Amino acid sequence: MANPAPEHTPQPPETFEAALSELESIVLALETGQQSLENALGGYRRGVSLLQYCQATLSAAEQQLQVLENGQLRPFQAGGKDR
Repeated sequence: MANPAPEHTPQPPETFEAALSELESIVLALETGQQSLENALGGYRRGVSLLQYCQATLSAAEQQLQVLENGQLRPFQAGGKDR
């Protein structure tokens, strides 16, 4: 039995913004319906990976805010005033 070819592992995005931009591009390309099935599936897999990266990044940012605020999430107040 032949072994399947190893899948290419794309590089993780450099920033949250880069991941979000790439994800938006993938969604637009998938919405057109002009891609081959193989390309659409590859885009979908990459999109899932980017979505997980974005969710993890946002979760980490939320945890940092909780630590900075002694475990309490508070709304951001413009102007740097605490209360």
